[in-house]
Amino acid sequence: MVLWTGTEAETATGGAATAPFSVTGISIDTRSLQPGDLFVALKAARDGHDFVAQAFENGAAAALVSHVPPGVSGPCLVVDDVLRGLTALGEAGRARTRARVIGVTGSVGKTSTKEMLRAMLDAFGSVHAAEASFNNHWGVPITLARLPRDTDFAVVEIGMNHPGEIAPLARLARPDVAMITTVAPAHLEAFESLEGIAREKSDIYLGLQDHGTAVFPNDLDVTPILESAAPRARISFGEGGEVCLTSMRQANGATVVSARVEGQTYHIRLADAGAHFARNALGCLAVAKALDLDLALAAQALGRWRPPAGRGKRESLLLDPATDARAVLIDDAFNANPASLAAALDVLAATDPGPGGRRIAILGDMLELGPDEVALHQAVARHPALTVTAVVHCVGPRMAHLWQALPESKRGRCVPRAEDLVDRAHHLLHPGDVVLVKGSKGSYVSRVVDALRHLSHSMPEDPTGE
Repeated sequence: MVLWTGTEAETATGGAATAPFSVTGISIDTRSLQPGDLFVALKAARDGHDFVAQAFENGAAAALVSHVPPGVSGPCLVVDDVLRGLTALGEAGRARTRARVIGVTGSVGKTSTKEMLRAMLDAFGSVHAAEASFNNHWGVPITLARLPRDTDFAVVEIGMNHPGEIAPLARLARPDVAMITTVAPAHLEAFESLEGIAREKSDIYLGLQDHGTAVFPNDLDVTPILESAAPRARISFGEGGEVCLTSMRQANGATVVSARVEGQTYHIRLADAGAHFARNALGCLAVAKALDLDLALAAQALGRWRPPAGRGKRESLLLDPATDARAVLIDDAFNANPASLAAALDVLAATDPGPGGRRIAILGDMLELGPDEVALHQAVARHPALTVTAVVHCVGPRMAHLWQALPESKRGRCVPRAEDLVDRAHHLLHPGDVVLVKGSKGSYVSRVVDALRHLSHSMPEDPTGE
């Protein structure tokens, strides 16, 4: 299906096409480009203009450029500035769609909540959502430029690293519902305080449509800041919120959340997920209420969501096919800050090891915490979950401060780089163990996850086919 014709793209961007074209998608990376895509030649670590020829070789239908590179003969849409052109295309994509748009931001859980919303809203119509973590100054425009005009719902993730980044993205997305998942110590290098982070997050409400609804957690110290920034149409969630948590229990690898909304109780079963995802699920139910959807159906649909790799996904590792000896891996290696690490440790504590097994934590540095980073890493040693955790392996110079604060009996290996554990993966766990891997993306503990996965054996297929 055609996403943009050349004429439509010219009108949206004010650019000039060198030849007629139509595109079915949009790409900024020749490695993932699909035939029929519009290749956007952004300038980042590399200049995208250097890859335009390759994009056409890979099947691009057109390219968005600020100049036609030498030797390129395919259709090009020439604009003064590629990023501004992409942003204009995103603005036009938002303007022409019939979709109800949900904007999501927060210190923790943006991407997981976006995927929860995708699973929930799929029960009510067609859904378009941001790819991966496309939540910055180019990710949001791409999401909107890819937005089909006839979809029912769109979920746009909006992130930030520095002050002033959320407001322009929110104004571009113009959400009908804007949700803040939570506010926690993250990106403290760029902000003076948690209150500063809350004020930046609440800027998502500056982009709300006139009829839009603000959704926010009711039980944070900074909730008054979020509430004061919200318009009159608002729904709070959490303990004491309009979507109120009444109970939560963990059993058999699932978290069951009960929520009360206007006197009715709804139950959400989150398989393979820890208790820290309960807040996100309540927020999603609040979004469903804001959209006037059937809450019983919404709660049921949320049960179809599963944590993606790197965000708390739980999996069984078959260590010995002959004896069916297994260990459990909790892959939460995509990112980390004090709040998400505390939640992940709670998941580890709530997961029972097998016979003779242990609870093990492999923790990488938490980045961008500012001047308090040493104290914040040391404080992890006081988390109650560590009383039932047998061994803690620490990766990186910041986590070394945690290692020093641990009792000697719980100290595992303390290494400067994730690679230093990769070669020792087979020594890190035994049958029956439960191992959590958690760290900021820049700590590269995902490489330890990959090494642990490689210890797992796949079962041979039954030759009888039974």
